[in-house]
Amino acid sequence: MKKLLLSTSLLAMLAVPALAQTAPTLSGQKPLVIAHRGASGTLPEHTLEGYKLAIQQGADFIEPDLVSTKDGVLIVRHEPMLSGTTDVSERPEFAARKTKRKIDGVETEDWFANDFTLAEIQTLKAKQAFADRDQSHNGKYEIPTFQQVIDLAKSESARVGRTIGIYPETKHPTYHAALGLAFEDKLIDMLKAAGWTDKSAPVFIQSFETGNLKYLRPKTQLRLIQLVDGDGVDNDGKVSLAAPYDRPYDFAVLGDARTFQDMLSPAGLKEIATYADGVGPWKPYLIGTKPELGADGKPRDVNGDGVVDERDRTAIAPTSVVKDAHAAGLAVHTWTFRSEPKRIAASYKGDPAAEYKAFFALGVDGLFSDFPEQAVKARDAR
Repeated sequence: MKKLLLSTSLLAMLAVPALAQTAPTLSGQKPLVIAHRGASGTLPEHTLEGYKLAIQQGADFIEPDLVSTKDGVLIVRHEPMLSGTTDVSERPEFAARKTKRKIDGVETEDWFANDFTLAEIQTLKAKQAFADRDQSHNGKYEIPTFQQVIDLAKSESARVGRTIGIYPETKHPTYHAALGLAFEDKLIDMLKAAGWTDKSAPVFIQSFETGNLKYLRPKTQLRLIQLVDGDGVDNDGKVSLAAPYDRPYDFAVLGDARTFQDMLSPAGLKEIATYADGVGPWKPYLIGTKPELGADGKPRDVNGDGVVDERDRTAIAPTSVVKDAHAAGLAVHTWTFRSEPKRIAASYKGDPAAEYKAFFALGVDGLFSDFPEQAVKARDAR
């Protein structure tokens, strides 16, 4: 037992480098705090109210995920599926709209934004996507359009006296293109109309696919970010891969066998640098966590609370992904940080600030948080 405890302690020390050893960001400036879907840990995600709260809490950027309506209007939702974040399932007038569609090759039954006009979407109300978070704001807020988010970023920038950036994600480009609703050109036109056209603009465009980023590259100087996903984290603390989270979906369609893991190799990062300005890896690619295994080979409930979760896992030594990405000239924006104890590894002792500081110490150029106020405090306290 003493040997095990010593090993765990050493792993924790490796995973939380001393602040004196903090690596610089690619630009040499302080890392960005990006409000993940707004202040989504507190208010329903992708609402103007949630974005306003995130800005009030000090976020540098707000993140609108983009999907298209039936009539081609860009709205802000995490996915084309609506039931997880709106009250559509409670609306009898839309009961017949529930249907099955394939998203990234997976048959999914839900209500889809592309089957609704903007006027219909605007009758819906947002709800908290996480059942264990505050549900008291459900039904209060509308579903915003992308234009409303652009307008909000500009008006709030003027109000608070600092630039608020936007970080749109193009959701499921292959899916939208197959429906005749590809929106990359529309996105660029909207950003151009806002006066945002070059690398100095407070804009990043992100995607888990590669084809649409490559399509955008010759059309805009705005900064592009290649997102990198994974299916889970194995018992060794390494990211596991399984469809549809094993590779960009356009790779799967084209029969390209390369995985997200391959994209984070030095060679893969060099290729990303030919069409993007940065990479957005899921945070276990930078610092993974591993469980303590029982005699049956399964993760143990170490703290004895009756549940096996992140509190029963310890952080392992950091990878070289940040260093390798910087060597390729790529910024690194990692995701997603959440403050609930059950979502924080034991190494950080239930303290979100300790986790933030471990990743800031690697030299990440930015991170996405559901609780931007805590991320800002941890960054500025270093």
